Amino acid sequence: MTNPVAKGKVRNIYDLGTNLVIETTDRISAFNRVLPTPIPGKGIILNNLSVFWLKKIERELKIPTHLLSANNVDMPVDFRAPEFQNRCMLVRKLEMLPIEAIVRGYLVGSGSAWKTYSDDGTVCGIPVPAGMKKDQKFKTPLYTPTAKSENDENMTYEETEKLLGKDIARQVKELSIAIFTAMSSYAEKRQIIIADTKFEFGLDGDGNVVLADEVLTPDSSRFWDLEQYKKGLPPTSFDKQYVRDWLKANCDIKHLEELKELPAEVVKTTQNKYIEIFDWITGKPSQELLGTKTW
Repeated sequence: MTNPVAKGKVRNIYDLGTNLVIETTDRISAFNRVLPTPIPGKGIILNNLSVFWLKKIERELKIPTHLLSANNVDMPVDFRAPEFQNRCMLVRKLEMLPIEAIVRGYLVGSGSAWKTYSDDGTVCGIPVPAGMKKDQKFKTPLYTPTAKSENDENMTYEETEKLLGKDIARQVKELSIAIFTAMSSYAEKRQIIIADTKFEFGLDGDGNVVLADEVLTPDSSRFWDLEQYKKGLPPTSFDKQYVRDWLKANCDIKHLEELKELPAEVVKTTQNKYIEIFDWITGKPSQELLGTKTW
């Protein structure tokens, strides 16, 4: 089997010519570093949750995505082996756009948004109404794109217009907000708040804007318990925030390379959060995908 042409923090990408295979591994990253201990089964959860959202977005919003298939029988022979089962997507090859499309529905108290809002009343340079509280919902979602780089630097919308062209920049913004709004409405029916997320887009051979990469997963989004939020309690998260918080409390963030392993309790708690969000959102038991041996 050929080696991956690209190896990200979590995903391995294999080039098939006109198409790609994206394999989602159990690696977990935080603060731009891959942590030393994988989360068993995490890749299966992420892959299948992305597939769930991509199909739903295509079906209900008629927005094109890169997904061709996630069925094992449709994969090239090398990717039908057991180690790839439920971890791969066969996708269209696109010219990926050099930005991440961030959409924020809430003023998250555990992130950088709250700090900048407290300092100068803005979020990523966008003025926000005075008097907002931690984790309060914005009246309308904020679109705060970042440049793809090691530090994911914030960009203004005008800067994305210069980088992408006005028409592409407008489409990316409008599609991001439309997807976030519609899928947030669905998630709330499943008792989950999508506090914020990131999307990535590419261009196909005809210049059409296409949704790509992972979509609305615990790695790319913040998920909160809706019932807790309604009661005014600090929202429990079902995403990577738990790992970030543990690292901040127990490690030197600037020297994460010195971390030898994650404690078993952290690994297990993270597993459970990923399992729970999958089950809640999809309404399907993740155990059917994971099997009894995985966990």
